[in-house]
Amino acid sequence: MPASQTPIPRFEELDFRKTPLGDLILRRRTVLSLENEEIYEIILGDAFLMSSLFTEVEQALSRLGLAATADSFPNTKLDVVVGGLGLGYTARAALEHDFVGSLAIVDYLEPVIEWFQKELTPLAPGLNADPRCSYVHGDFFKLALAQGNDRSFDESDTARKFHAILLDIDHSPAHLLHARHADFYAADGLRILADKIHPGGIFALWSDDPPEESFMASLKEVFETCETHIVPFHNPIQNEDFESTVYVARKEK
Repeated sequence: MPASQTPIPRFEELDFRKTPLGDLILRRRTVLSLENEEIYEIILGDAFLMSSLFTEVEQALSRLGLAATADSFPNTKLDVVVGGLGLGYTARAALEHDFVGSLAIVDYLEPVIEWFQKELTPLAPGLNADPRCSYVHGDFFKLALAQGNDRSFDESDTARKFHAILLDIDHSPAHLLHARHADFYAADGLRILADKIHPGGIFALWSDDPPEESFMASLKEVFETCETHIVPFHNPIQNEDFESTVYVARKEK
């Protein structure tokens, strides 16, 4: 059969793993209705975690968070933490900025990091080639709430602080992947996190829900300012428009 007539694969499971949070799947599929566009998807248990088809909000998390950070630290190489690797869009958007000096990406699921190390995902080669980028296999929430000798996201420097921490793991502060994350979103948990951020630094968070008053109240207890940004995006498969939220909170200088 000539190459031009070779059938286009519609579905391929690239990896399947059992994890403490449920079955984890990385898949690639061709969407015929979108002119054979190839998309990548991550499924965890019954939850659809991410698709390369719509990544506007993940990228907005970096751009909004780091724009606010750069205002506080002009002419400074920023040390940034990203909680949640996913398909790498938040990380790639962060690395687009020359003022980012280092980027540590924390993920609880070791297979996700392995996908990037083996370059099974489209953005992996670019992240792997950037010397500013490193992967940290660990529980973001456990590290965020750690104190004393284990208080930093950098195991080689337990006193290290960061200019920005960008979080994209749970569906929202009210809809969690695991109940143990709940303590992080309360004021006491956010206060511990804030101790890992330089004065004037930024904590930014992606949420799939509209702004939540109770979470905003917790942020305002801890941070000097807090803003919410509504980020629209279009799902071409469903042909519907949706909105997500990016919270941007600044620590007092």
